[in-house]
Amino acid sequence: MAPTLRPFAADDWPALWPILHATFAKGDTYTFAPDATEETIFHAWIELPLATFVACDESGQLLGSYYLKPNQPGNGGHVGNCGFVVAESARGQGTASLMCAHAQRMAVQNGFLAMQFNFVVSSNRGAIQLWRKLGFDIVGTLPRAFRHPQLGFVDAHVMYKWLAG
Repeated sequence: MAPTLRPFAADDWPALWPILHATFAKGDTYTFAPDATEETIFHAWIELPLATFVACDESGQLLGSYYLKPNQPGNGGHVGNCGFVVAESARGQGTASLMCAHAQRMAVQNGFLAMQFNFVVSSNRGAIQLWRKLGFDIVGTLPRAFRHPQLGFVDAHVMYKWLAG
């Protein structure tokens, strides 16, 4: 059965924090400090975005999450931005694809005309492949912009998709 998506609820945090923490502590896909505090991540993932959603299996177990927010304020506010995290145990099962499709629908419903991912680490080949499959283009590359814990300095891509007809 496909995961269900719903808005984040306050009582989701005890299950969501370990998923986020495990991802960010690896230091290989997000710019968050590997030792970022729970308070810092809660602020960035829950409080700052316009909306945060969670993906759950049929038993209600959290499989992943994403947030939606404007990429920039003011005259750049028509472009949305998202961050996605999938639990290690749920990877490769379509959860990220489902969340990204949902995020695009939510973006359009909230008046966004495009979506931009600002910093897709070039060594995160699975994400790049998925975002391309879902219609995102690499529109820029930032040479050696990410300090990967095993690979050293690697490129980061800016990926973009126009959502309005």
